[in-house]
Amino acid sequence: MADAPPASPEPPAPAPPADAAPPSTDPRPAAEPSGWRAELRRLLEVAALVGLVVTQPMLDVLGRSPDFFLFHRSTPGEALTLVASIALAPTLAVALLGAASRLAGRAARAAAHTGVVGLLLAALAVQVGRHGTPLRGVPLLFVAVAAGAAGAAAHRRWRGPGRVLRVAAAGPPAFVALFLFASPASAVVLPSGGVGAAGAAVAGGNPPVVLLVLDELPLVSLLGPDGRIDAARYPHFAELAGGSTWYRNATGVSGWTPYALPAMLTGRYPQRPAAPHYSQYPDNLFTALGGRYDIRAEESITRLCPPSRCELPPRPRQGFGTLLRESGKLLRQLTAPVESRIDPEASYRERTAAEAGLDAAEPVPDDPKFRWDSLDDNQPARFAAFLAGLRPSDRPTLHFLHLLMPHAPWQFLPSGARYAAPDDLPNDGAGWIDLARQRHLAQLAYTDRLIGETLRTLRATGLYDAAAVVVTADHGVSFDAAAQGRGADAIRAAAGQVAWVPMFVKEPGQRAGRVDDRNWEHVDLLPTVADLAHVRVPWRVDGRSARQAPRERADKRFYERPGEPLVLPGGVPTAPPQPPPHPLVGTTVGRRPTAGSARVADLAAFRAVDPDTGELPALVWGSVDASVPDGTLLAVAVNGRVGAVVPVVPPDAGGRRFAAFLPDDRLFRAGKNRLDVYRLGPADDLRSLSLS
Repeated sequence: MADAPPASPEPPAPAPPADAAPPSTDPRPAAEPSGWRAELRRLLEVAALVGLVVTQPMLDVLGRSPDFFLFHRSTPGEALTLVASIALAPTLAVALLGAASRLAGRAARAAAHTGVVGLLLAALAVQVGRHGTPLRGVPLLFVAVAAGAAGAAAHRRWRGPGRVLRVAAAGPPAFVALFLFASPASAVVLPSGGVGAAGAAVAGGNPPVVLLVLDELPLVSLLGPDGRIDAARYPHFAELAGGSTWYRNATGVSGWTPYALPAMLTGRYPQRPAAPHYSQYPDNLFTALGGRYDIRAEESITRLCPPSRCELPPRPRQGFGTLLRESGKLLRQLTAPVESRIDPEASYRERTAAEAGLDAAEPVPDDPKFRWDSLDDNQPARFAAFLAGLRPSDRPTLHFLHLLMPHAPWQFLPSGARYAAPDDLPNDGAGWIDLARQRHLAQLAYTDRLIGETLRTLRATGLYDAAAVVVTADHGVSFDAAAQGRGADAIRAAAGQVAWVPMFVKEPGQRAGRVDDRNWEHVDLLPTVADLAHVRVPWRVDGRSARQAPRERADKRFYERPGEPLVLPGGVPTAPPQPPPHPLVGTTVGRRPTAGSARVADLAAFRAVDPDTGELPALVWGSVDASVPDGTLLAVAVNGRVGAVVPVVPPDAGGRRFAAFLPDDRLFRAGKNRLDVYRLGPADDLRSLSLS
């Protein structure tokens, strides 16, 4: 048998072309995925990053600020719509913008997505850097841009970063769930709960009760050098003190209203971070008195009175548009590369009676400074409604008002005229903190007029003698350098300004004033009012009535956080010394030689002043030449009379180097007004600055 033929050898593999690329070692696929799967991946990555940059920080701040929704009188539906908008709208907007780049081809789409990822990572780096590093401003932006570019390159080169982002897309739904079911704001967005216990009657009648709670008012702002109410600046507070018991050693229990006011109305120290809502505090003043008293309550950033005790006053809500606009301002604060105190309460501006569409509750007072009819319209709407309700009734009535005055934002002159100011004007630092104090004191002087109108109305209606009248404030605020505000630093550095508040109680029939320096803490308010109303509080309280013996300890309990009391030493604080006004203020100045220039942001407002609108350009701000050294004094005059002397300071975030407050409305006249800015020389010689 013949041998089998040998097997034919395998054909050699074709040699690769000479210009072929070597095999890829990149773990990422050689080609970008295409079609709807690719777009879904990109959408998940964008959702994860937008969730970290926008959704989480926004819902975190709003979740800890139920007062945001209460102040704006939002319905649960409006609040839920806002949450949905925060969670979905930015993601969809960014995703659609990126998807539009697909029209230019797959390569352009991939590049656009990489760019979006880099920008969002840079925005995230700004927030992380602001919280974790001392960098601010331009240096932080440079670092954030570098981090975003590096992150985008890594995302483009490797598969791992994209996978991590797609897993992180579960974050936004989790952030929404935490907001709705675990945050303090959940009680407002998804309200529940019943009514607390009503108090039992004790021997005695039930007199009318008028309770007015002001906001952000340190006791020391009212005091003169002698430790008494400064009657020249605040005649109506002095009048109130002259006919009531002034508890001069009174302190609030927290620098944050959503903790301070519930403590005042429940008689209990803050123990947990809860919404200032009746579902969280069912036992409070309104429920204790509600069984025997009619309740007329004007609350601002709380909702402690349950609907069965008092319905919301018939006033238009501010609506979803306002929620969206204020949330946008909050987002700008959160994403800015500069230091910012994220405090929604700082933007709570009381609407005027005119803005709320309310008719004037009272005629214009017989006072020469109230010379414009519109000033009555400038009353805060809540105050106008409160005044209108101060009338005798067949049933005992509690008239309650929490008024955000003289709380920032400051916008009123002592006369009641309004003025405009930038939202981002600093309140701290050289020059700025003095300006903040001046604006606070001016708004306090206007608040004094509101106290006067309250006393006048009570007397005119016959309620004054019969009623128990209580006027106080929930907390103060510090104007010390490097400790402005009411946070932990301010409490440590200037507790006398943050914790001590005015506290006046006029009992029914009381006519003579007296001073009581017992250790009053604001948990004493509820038991004191209940005693005056002859109602027994049916739950345990931490406070004690002013009709009981004073507490033996002298120190104070103050809560920056619920359940974590700070112990402050007792004693009545003294007013910090105030620098006297510059000798030039109030003097007449003529034309002077020009030496330099200044840029005034609101210069056009002086060309056509109309006092009948109730608004005046009483705040002047701008900048000067870079050659003008910090500390140089500027004199600001209107119609030839100096209204303020202020220093030049380093530029703020808006480039402003000076701001002058002109609280005397007699400087202005109808029509065109002349504004002059002078530079003071070493011997107080004046040189005009040309204005632009």
